[in-house]
Amino acid sequence: MKRSRYLYLIFFLPFCYYVCFHYWPMYGIIIAFKDYNIVKGITESPWVGLTHFKKFLNEEYFWKLVRNTLLINIYELFWAFPAPIILALLLNELKSKALKKFAQSVSYLPHFISTVVVCGMIVNFLTLDGLVNQLITWFGLAPIQFLMKPEWFRTIFISSGIWQSIGWGSIIYLAALTAVDEELYDAAKIDGANRWKQLIHITLPEISPTISIMLILNIGRLMSIGYDKIILLYNGSTYETADVISTYVYRRGLLGSDFSYATAVELFQAVIGLVLLVSANRISKRISQTGLW
Repeated sequence: MKRSRYLYLIFFLPFCYYVCFHYWPMYGIIIAFKDYNIVKGITESPWVGLTHFKKFLNEEYFWKLVRNTLLINIYELFWAFPAPIILALLLNELKSKALKKFAQSVSYLPHFISTVVVCGMIVNFLTLDGLVNQLITWFGLAPIQFLMKPEWFRTIFISSGIWQSIGWGSIIYLAALTAVDEELYDAAKIDGANRWKQLIHITLPEISPTISIMLILNIGRLMSIGYDKIILLYNGSTYETADVISTYVYRRGLLGSDFSYATAVELFQAVIGLVLLVSANRISKRISQTGLW
């Protein structure tokens, strides 16, 4: 420890952050099993057991919330998960270092734009007199009320998410690509393998452990989704496809001040996510011998 004291010093700050903001707040989970009262506090509030969980399972919106949450995350897994991998592979094929740096910088920029600004851009582009509808009418077609139609919400949400995160998400795959032994490519060229065959038989197998781990983490988040972007984009007309568990928790917990019920719903969501994560990790270990633990 004395020899690595500076490393421990660097580790100390993030350790304090996770303890203060991630582990210590877990004490508040017990209000999911209580009829929480702000005046009485957590310890003095009466126990109600699994009442809030049963109430949520019998809620008329339960299946709609679960369906919307799963569908958005499954579509993101299908479309958004491969996008950074494809971008990293394309950037890796660029021979010009200047062009590669420029492409990386441009693809990274959307990640640093705040969610509020991104949603403002989406609203401005997709209004009836926005840029997208101007292009549509220019081709002689009728304008579309994108933000008022439930069937368009998932497409807008996922496509804007890909644009915002594709560059930043490609960093980890670019790092994995730098570890690929160049001698493998030289041997493949001698054997007559073209760039496509090198990609299929060398590049993808070499970075497959990284892809597997990222896939496991994404599967573990199938039951969770950030509420901020959805709240900024959805409205009464799109509730049918846009309302998810996290937005429901926001309305019931923060707006409705029903803290115990909201905590129970969030805990239910976290437990399902844990089950999915452990299951995905076991399947990955059996199939590819790669896992988180």
